[in-house]
Amino acid sequence: MEIIEDSDGWRRRFDQWKRSGDANRTDDVGGDYPFVRNRRAPFNPARRALPMLNLALISSAGAYIDGTAPFGDSDPSFREIPIEVESSDLRYAARGYDPVAVQQDMNAEVPVGRLLEFENNGIIGQLNPVFWSFSGFIPDAGLLIDELLPRLLPRINRYEVQAALLVPASRLCHQSVGIVARAIELTGIPTMTLAVVRDVIESVRPPRAAFYEGELGSVAGKPDWPEHQRRILDEALRLIEPMDQVGIRKLTVDLESQVEKSRGER
Repeated sequence: MEIIEDSDGWRRRFDQWKRSGDANRTDDVGGDYPFVRNRRAPFNPARRALPMLNLALISSAGAYIDGTAPFGDSDPSFREIPIEVESSDLRYAARGYDPVAVQQDMNAEVPVGRLLEFENNGIIGQLNPVFWSFSGFIPDAGLLIDELLPRLLPRINRYEVQAALLVPASRLCHQSVGIVARAIELTGIPTMTLAVVRDVIESVRPPRAAFYEGELGSVAGKPDWPEHQRRILDEALRLIEPMDQVGIRKLTVDLESQVEKSRGER
């Protein structure tokens, strides 16, 4: 199965878009951008229960450690960052999304703190010792396939990852992480993609997606609202094992959060 179906057709549509004015924007790709369209998706059932899995986190928020090289425009590189990193040591190449939330609380996009809580509580077996970060505002999806994935996939294999959670930051990031999720799944590792932009996820078709009516820039939950973040992540991760086919599941976090607000609990 191909990561991008009809890649030649997509390339022709992308080349046409590059000649438009939207191709010069750095905040969004505009309404005429040719998002990747896939009809099928690779799928691997989880062969271990969640409390036995080594879970990897992959973020497209463009996080990098202060003092190291930042991400450039359409940069297909990634950073391998220890999970012990302090929030104050992270910087973000925020393209296509507002970085205010993640700068206020890294768990809004890079939920290391919440996932370590899940490890301590036995919800997951362990959080992989490093997480991977890239800047997902890459209009040329071919760069992901030709340059990022050949370097990222061996690192994931090196750490013996058994499942991966992917968190986008911008609208275009939903395409980027969907492509990465498809590639990881093709290696035999089950994935879960968080999503707040349904049409893009439906178009690119990652193997599994958990969708809710959230906001770009805080896809893993609202900043400084740990319970909201826990609810999103817990519900999404617990879908990995029971899902037996490709699909997008709607999370109930929206309704629960509305009830919480109406009670004055938030």
